[in-house]
Amino acid sequence: MNWISWLGDFFSSPDRRSGPDSILNRVLEHLVFCGEALLYAAVLAVPLGLLIGYTGRGVAVATGAAGATRALPTLGLVTLTVLLAGVGDSAVLVALVALAAPPLLVAAVEGVRATDPDARDAARGIGMTHRQVLWQVCVPSSLPSLLAGFRTATVQVIATATVAAYVGLGGLGRYVIDGLATRDYAVTAGGALLVVLLALAAQLFFALLGRYALPAGLRAQQRPPR
Repeated sequence: MNWISWLGDFFSSPDRRSGPDSILNRVLEHLVFCGEALLYAAVLAVPLGLLIGYTGRGVAVATGAAGATRALPTLGLVTLTVLLAGVGDSAVLVALVALAAPPLLVAAVEGVRATDPDARDAARGIGMTHRQVLWQVCVPSSLPSLLAGFRTATVQVIATATVAAYVGLGGLGRYVIDGLATRDYAVTAGGALLVVLLALAAQLFFALLGRYALPAGLRAQQRPPR
């Protein structure tokens, strides 16, 4: 089949082993874009989501805004940012942060709101402040929800970070865009496969994290009811 021969040509090329267009270099560039976007999104969305979830104020507004943000066209947002701020990492980061923040915000809100009310009342009854209840009771209880939010955001960002190539930046999207531009379908197929494999690796990482890193009581919250 053509795509098998394309992939063979892609991975056997000397350019894929070393230099600026090597697979390792492109994967690292891709991971840097994704890591920065997730970091900024987490700093913006998670504290806000925890506060909204704990107070119960603005839940409908927050979830509605998150849904509306998800509908933003990523490529259009990148193009607009380039027109306003010029070509650079910020053009991609703005779009990726806008993509990653909504699932993190919703996960934080829902995680805190799902905390057992009796546990919160008991914590307040023994004299804990609202800050202590939030960080010592609600946040630990919301970890499964936060982990699910990070998994969703990470996979979406990995898949969408290919738009960096549209504005002349690196990452795995360089293979896809350059391959299409030159009709080198071996490069396009190889780049697309690497993006899929990276997204699957992220899924596996979060699955293992949820299975082995979370306490047994919190892991039980992730299991669907029978």
